[in-house]
Amino acid sequence: MKIYNTLTKRKDDFKPIEEGKVRMYVCGPTVYNLIHIGNARPMIVFDTVRRYFEYKGYKVNYVSNFTDVDDKIIKAANEEGVDAKVISERYIEECKKDMKAMNVKPATTHPKATEEIDGMIAMIQTLIDKGYAYVAKDGTVYYKTRSFKEYGKLSHKNLDDLQGGMRSLLVSGEDQKDDPLDFVLWKPKKEGEPYWVSPWCDGRPGWHIECSVMSKKYLGEEIDIHAGGEDLVFPHHENEIAQSEAANGKQFSKYWMHNAFLNIDNKKMSKSLGNFFTVRDIIEKYDPMVLRFFMLQAHYRSQLNFSADLMEAAKNSLERIITCHKKNLDLLASKDSAASMTDAETATFAKVDEYVKKFEDAMEDDFNTADAISAVFELVKFINSNVSTDSSYAFVKALDDKLLTLTDVLGLDIEVKEEALDADIEALIQERTDAKKAKDFAKADAIRAKLLDMGIVLEDTREGVKWKRV
Repeated sequence: MKIYNTLTKRKDDFKPIEEGKVRMYVCGPTVYNLIHIGNARPMIVFDTVRRYFEYKGYKVNYVSNFTDVDDKIIKAANEEGVDAKVISERYIEECKKDMKAMNVKPATTHPKATEEIDGMIAMIQTLIDKGYAYVAKDGTVYYKTRSFKEYGKLSHKNLDDLQGGMRSLLVSGEDQKDDPLDFVLWKPKKEGEPYWVSPWCDGRPGWHIECSVMSKKYLGEEIDIHAGGEDLVFPHHENEIAQSEAANGKQFSKYWMHNAFLNIDNKKMSKSLGNFFTVRDIIEKYDPMVLRFFMLQAHYRSQLNFSADLMEAAKNSLERIITCHKKNLDLLASKDSAASMTDAETATFAKVDEYVKKFEDAMEDDFNTADAISAVFELVKFINSNVSTDSSYAFVKALDDKLLTLTDVLGLDIEVKEEALDADIEALIQERTDAKKAKDFAKADAIRAKLLDMGIVLEDTREGVKWKRV
């Protein structure tokens, strides 16, 4: 298996620290509002990476945090006149709902920044004691960036060229920095903000320290994979490396994975441009699996463009896979479950290994989900060409199980969901069935047309009337 490593700027062979186990940390959202579709991309991408490792037999310890103390959370709380915790807890729950809808598995651990303050204070003190951090007059604690000789190794930036472009957290005491490149580890409280008691001042942590601390607590001092959006490479992940490696004296993460940006109609997503969409906005219009499928159609390191046309195309593509599965289920329902494969079917089924290998080869080449999906479509075509009403139960079931296995690795839930119909629609369907039995075909056709106007399409099959919404 090869993974493109931001640290080395090449595809590296994956070798876990501990055989058969993967320790993986993914930076989670800041919970001040509903998550947007930009947040959804790393959630879906790295959930799929996790699923593939598990498919290959690895035990994955997957940690993804919630940043639940932040300027935006505090601003939202002040606007509503409530405690910051009310805002963060509300949107953590909403985030979990959206993650579940997108079939993103819960992390092994979802730590919250506010519950790890003691660990942050301890690591900051360690950095001070080792000479990597200092305390300003007002109690602000800064990391001494130039003291970490390898600073810039992840973003491949030259330390001397960083000063003008470096994004820093503007806090009181900013002018007390020894060096403009130094960044905040702890900052003093402000009126109306939550704060914690520390040896330096009452205040709260800087953003970067939380991930260093939570990764160490739940995964250990050295981890296999650290992941997130490419916007986190600098300064967030660069600062995490500086903090963790200075404090622990060990390499922080062996592999760094970053997904590319998501654009909307070829433009950067922005509220000011009116092209800002939450996950909730999208899944009110589309099945959440369409959104997940859309995200996986492109390689995670490629920029992805979101548009209504592309979502419709994704919907239609996913429908081909679901239709194949549904056809299999319909056949299975009409067959003797004790029927075994024929010799010819056994020989045909052996060819499925070709599509599984293509799928695995794609996933092991830096998790190329685009090519993996192509392999799934080849399998779908193979199933459609080889399954018929004459096929044995065992043959259809084995093929369908392969399809379900591969789609599950991608986190695509293609199970056919039985949707409840309104009583009046059910009554119309039954009325049409009765009309057909009475050979009143004009009435039956009129009811079919009426249902179509209501967005219900009927299909007469040997197993009875099937329906779907349009």
